[in-house]
Amino acid sequence: MIPKVRPKSERKKVLELYLAKKHLKSTKQRDIIFDEFFNHPGQHITVEELYEKVKKQYPKIGYATIYRTLKLFKECGLAFERNFGDGKTRYEPVKFEGEHHDHMICVGCGRIIEFENQRIEYYSREVARLNGFEVLNHKLELYGYCGSCREKKKEGANNL
Repeated sequence: MIPKVRPKSERKKVLELYLAKKHLKSTKQRDIIFDEFFNHPGQHITVEELYEKVKKQYPKIGYATIYRTLKLFKECGLAFERNFGDGKTRYEPVKFEGEHHDHMICVGCGRIIEFENQRIEYYSREVARLNGFEVLNHKLELYGYCGSCREKKKEGANNL
C-alpha cells in the first residue's frame, strides 16, 4: 500500500504543535510562507527563489523571515534540506511520513528529477546487513545530463 500524501491541514497541525512546543507564535508571515512553499509539490527551492516568489505579493516579508521559516519546516519534519553540489541549499516539502526518494541532477541545466526504485532500496539494506551496519538514512544522487541537454550536446557535435 502506498502511503498517502500528507494533506495541507495535517501539515499545518504539525507546524502548530511544533511552534507551541518551542513557545513560538503562529504569525501571518509564516502562514503566507507556508502556503507558498506547500502549494508547489515536487519543488526543490532555495531561500532566494522562495523570497522572490513571496515578495511579489508581500514585499514586507524579508529574506531572513523566509530563511528562518524554512529552517522551522525542516526542524519539525515538514521539509527536507538538500544540497546538490552547486553551493545552494534547497528545500523540498515532505510528501508523507517516512518518505524516501532519490535524485538525478542534470549538470547541464540544473534540472532535478526525483525517482524511487525498490531494488536500490533492497540492495542498500542488504549491503548494510552483510556488513553489520545499521542505516539511519541514506541518499542517492546521480549526476549527468538530462535528455534535453544530451540532445543539445549531440546537436552541437553534429554542427562541427
